Order: sequence, then structure tokens, then C-alpha cells
Amino acid sequence: MANGPGLFSDIGKRSKDLLTRDYLSDQKFSVSSFSVNGVAFTSTAVKKGGLSNGDVGALYKYKNTMIDVKLDTESNVSTIITIADIVPSTKTIASFKIPDTSGGKVEVQYFHNHATFTSAIALNKSPVVDVTATLGTPTISFGVEAGYDTTSGNFTKYTAGVNLSKPESCASIILGDKGDTVKASYLHHLDQLKKSAAVAEISRRFSTNENTFTVGGLYAVDNLTVVRAKLNNHGKLGAVLQHEVIPKSVLTIASEFDTLALDKTPRFGLGLALKL
Repeated sequence: MANGPGLFSDIGKRSKDLLTRDYLSDQKFSVSSFSVNGVAFTSTAVKKGGLSNGDVGALYKYKNTMIDVKLDTESNVSTIITIADIVPSTKTIASFKIPDTSGGKVEVQYFHNHATFTSAIALNKSPVVDVTATLGTPTISFGVEAGYDTTSGNFTKYTAGVNLSKPESCASIILGDKGDTVKASYLHHLDQLKKSAAVAEISRRFSTNENTFTVGGLYAVDNLTVVRAKLNNHGKLGAVLQHEVIPKSVLTIASEFDTLALDKTPRFGLGLALKL
């Protein structure tokens, strides 16, 4: 599976992760532990504004099967079951929630040395079918994505993208929102150890003639501390500091600042992930 072009969702993922991942705007605390029989337990609490919520989860792996179950503070039980190689080179993912069963979905992924295909269908009275196809190699790939509403007979989305990936860099172009937006991104690691990186992303929405240009970067101060920052042409500045307090336990401090707003008060986020 690792020798193929990857999934359609992998197109532009390296740049997107650097610009969005861990940019918290709330307070988050999570604790993970692992039992001797291979079960991973996770407890998460999040406070956003004046609202607080959380969940507890368990992840169990056995041979080619993985079961992920979460119970949140609103008494919803979410379950994801992943089974690999029911048919060779495939992965089947079933997800559902109780008591609200309308959000259930079944997805099948097929991996080949030069192509990947996915097909997902929602488990409700008006199912939407999503399909993706990606052709190429781990270095260069072309992909398309489409969603079809079986009730109305209309396409809910169609997207196309191309990705060029090397160990030290990654470039992508994605045409999305039914052809209304185009997004191009480029990420480059500035050293062989990948301790520093720079990324640039530009997107245009044709219906509104709106352009957004974002630049960002990453720098590893040492083996325990990483700093990230981003700024776009609308004046939104974001920064993240991550520090490994103890082995496998990371403290994240994030801030967002609107340089063009009348109110110059920055927004802060705080996260702590402990692995026992």
C-alpha cells in the first residue's frame, strides 16, 4: 500500500497540516494510556468559550482489525471499525453513532501500486455516495473526487487535484467547490533533518473574486521544542509553541491575532496531551 500514489485526501495534506494543525483556539486536555493487552484508552476535555465537553475512548487492534469507540458528554457513542485485507489490498471502514444513526457510513479503499480508489456511502434514507480515484506514484499523482445525492440526482461536490511530492518538498493544486475555488500550495524543508520548513498557499474563489495568500513556517528549536507561525493577506497572524514536558507528553500553546481588527486582543489556546 505504501508504494502507491496515496489517497485523494493526501493531496496537499503536508502543506495543510503545517498551516492548520494544532492552531488551537480553545483549551484542551487529553490523557492516553495503554494496557498490556493492546487497548489504548484516551480521555479528552475541551473548553471553548463558555462551553465545556469531553469524551472517553478506547482503541483496540487485533490482527487486521481495529475498533475505536468513544463516549462523549452528551451520551453519544461513536464507533469506527476498520478491517484491512478482507479482499487483498483493500481497507473497509464502517462508522456509526448511537443514538443518532443517521450519520453512519461505510467506506471501502482499494490500493494499487499506481492507483487508489475509494467509495463511501452514507447509511440513511437519503444516501450520498462519495467516490475518489488517484493515479500516479508516490512522487506525482492526479486525483478526482465526486459526491452524488441518490435522492435528488445531483452532484454534491466534484474536485480535482495534482500533487508533486519529494522528501524535501511538496507542491499541489486543487480545483474544488464545483470549480469555484482553486488552491495552490508549496512546502519546502530547509534542512535535511527537517527541523525547519516554509510553506506558502494561495487560493482564489471565482464567484467572489476573493484571493487569500498565506505563508507559514516551522522551526525546531531543539529536540523538545517546536515553533510554528502563519500570516495571511487578511491580517490573521497565528503562532504555536509545542514543548515535550516529559517523554510523550506535549504542551501546546497557540495564539491568533487579527492585525487589521479594531480590537487588538489576541485569542489564546492551550492544550496538554499526556501519554502514560
